[in-house]
Amino acid sequence: MERTLLQRIDAFLKESAMPPTVFGRAAVRDPRLVRDLRDGREPGVQLICRVEHYMNAWRTECHAGRVAPQGDRRTRLFRESARGAQA
Repeated sequence: MERTLLQRIDAFLKESAMPPTVFGRAAVRDPRLVRDLRDGREPGVQLICRVEHYMNAWRTECHAGRVAPQGDRRTRLFRESARGAQA
């Protein structure tokens, strides 16, 4: 059985530990993408292609070891400041 786009995105978010808003912004410049899909938004063919391309490219970069952490900026800044305080 074919999984829906939302199911594939949810699996990707779990795999990448990426917040939904960061994913939406990076994939299609729409931070509300995942929330809108969960609320019933019907994606078009072009949107599906863009999202699939982003997930495939991310996985390729991850396996090559070239993926930088893409968390929430506030969380990232907090972690960086905490690391600086420990040094």
